[in-house]
Amino acid sequence: MTRSVMLLRAVNVGGRSRVPMARLREILEPEVGEVSTYIASGNIICAHPADPAAACTRVRSLIAAEFDVDTPVIIRRHEELRAALEALPFPDASEKMLHAMFLEAPAASGAIDGLTPRLSPDERIALIGDDLWIDYGEGGVQSTRLTKAVLDRVLGVAGTARNLRTVRALIDLTA
Repeated sequence: MTRSVMLLRAVNVGGRSRVPMARLREILEPEVGEVSTYIASGNIICAHPADPAAACTRVRSLIAAEFDVDTPVIIRRHEELRAALEALPFPDASEKMLHAMFLEAPAASGAIDGLTPRLSPDERIALIGDDLWIDYGEGGVQSTRLTKAVLDRVLGVAGTARNLRTVRALIDLTA
């Protein structure tokens, strides 16, 4: 059986965009089958659905109905996660500062050219397939000019990022 992860963007366990993982698992199991979650940031481990696009749409609808949170749901099979890690463009980056942004679909043409002027001197980016790798460098996420709004506008597609440590954990959990 192929296992996958459904990645939710910008959900929290408290405050705004609140999606408690225990309740999320309860509402998803009848729809998706056996699921588990990893940390409280919206990583749903499940069997790979027969129709991934329809499953993501259904999960998004269930989350909106239950929690009043509209969030993109992006799916990656175990093999896709492994391939992303194997293509790691910045092996010298800090695990906490290097993020893979998994995109819903291909990025707009010229996206890298559009993002490059916004990079800080120690930041690096690389687009590999439908994954945008961002090395935030010493300043970290808190000091970047690559905000969610900028990324959405320039990429032309929604995405959700996970740091390298989480990507490795998701590979293990979907194995």
